[in-house]
Amino acid sequence: MMKLRRLLLIILGLPLLLLLAAWVSSYASLDHGFSFSRSTAELDHCQPGNSVGPDAALCLIEAGAFVFRARTAGFGGGRGNVILLHGFPESSAMYEPMIPVLARAGYQVVAFDQRGYSPGARPSGVEAYATGNLVADVFAVADAVGFDTFHLVGHDRGAAVGWQAVFEGSPRIRSWSALSIPHMGAYAAAIQSDADQQERSAYVRFFRLPRLPEMLFSFNGFAMMRSAIYSSHARKTVDEYIAIFSEPGALTAAFNWYRASDISDAPPGNLEVTVPTAFIWGNQDPVVGDRVVDAQRQYFSGSLRETELDTGHWLLETEPQAVIAAVLSHIEAHRESLRTLIVEPE
Repeated sequence: MMKLRRLLLIILGLPLLLLLAAWVSSYASLDHGFSFSRSTAELDHCQPGNSVGPDAALCLIEAGAFVFRARTAGFGGGRGNVILLHGFPESSAMYEPMIPVLARAGYQVVAFDQRGYSPGARPSGVEAYATGNLVADVFAVADAVGFDTFHLVGHDRGAAVGWQAVFEGSPRIRSWSALSIPHMGAYAAAIQSDADQQERSAYVRFFRLPRLPEMLFSFNGFAMMRSAIYSSHARKTVDEYIAIFSEPGALTAAFNWYRASDISDAPPGNLEVTVPTAFIWGNQDPVVGDRVVDAQRQYFSGSLRETELDTGHWLLETEPQAVIAAVLSHIEAHRESLRTLIVEPE
């Protein structure tokens, strides 16, 4: 009987010990000195004068109740305004190859670290990261930098935010470029009914769990993120991403984007899209299947331009020239008009 009790204790205690070891490793991986927050606080506030060149300038944007860390360039350009929304688990650094190209073409560009990623915009609580709040941040930043109208570009979860902004029908959005993630209505419908897309999106269920995702991602000095997720990313951008997520609370804030909004639920509001749209995706993307891409076309009464690339999810890391060319071409095509009724599949 004693041997049986010991065996049961070992069997029951081993998972707890493993969890404890994972928690200790994750805790030790964090930057409890908040060095990224301290360096961010030293940045100047964004001014047109310090963002006139094509190279991205790091600065702070006060918008609503928050202060966002941002990359800006091209201020003084007269061809229009562009806002870039990053995905998970990245930051505005993902757009460093695109920003100078847009600025040299005459556009004023803002790419900001969104809610949870910016130290000055990291509220507690899951509900703070609902998609509606993230959309409100986009327009608050636009107001803060004086963008009455703008072209919008978004990748991954930033694309999900961009889609919702488009669904809300604001005439301020001149054009919309979605990278990797298709129309969220088609995406949600596929998750509910398509076995292939259900398998591709299974990771989201894990991301919505409490605490476990943070422990896995930060375990052993963020080893999994470095080796698996960021394998195609430049060392400089990886260093920035890890610096952000090393701060206590940052990874939780990023995962709260998933916890606050279930992507298997149809987005609220009218899902018809009249804003001129470009969709750029990789046909080797493990997250999105081609049936979702086909299904999204039913939602467009405005123009839809599709660009399919032979690559995976990290478009700007693997095919930067093709992605930038497609985005710039789309923006240039809709620089003047707010709406068009011509469908242009590629």
